Amino acid sequence: MSLDDNAHDEWWLATLGNTLIWARLRIREAGTAEVLDSDGNILPYDSPDTARAALMDAEFVSWDGLDEEDALARGFSLADMTTPAGPHDDALIPHMVRTLGIRA
Repeated sequence: MSLDDNAHDEWWLATLGNTLIWARLRIREAGTAEVLDSDGNILPYDSPDTARAALMDAEFVSWDGLDEEDALARGFSLADMTTPAGPHDDALIPHMVRTLGIRA
């Protein structure tokens, strides 16, 4: 899918043990939203609020809302982590699941 000129992306993450799982929430110009999940699926939603609620129900948290204390509780430091990056969705998929170091 092509990026709308006015689309806005938000990154969300969940942790399961020492595994970090990313999801990208894309807010479309038309007011709809879609989530790219770690399996490469694009899940459509009628609004950003509905997409955010679905992510929170799945125990994801907003990357922008994390502070260092929250990150450390999840097993990583904000200084050591970046959101997945790539020129297109297919390039993001391999980076959507990361194994973190062993927790003490």
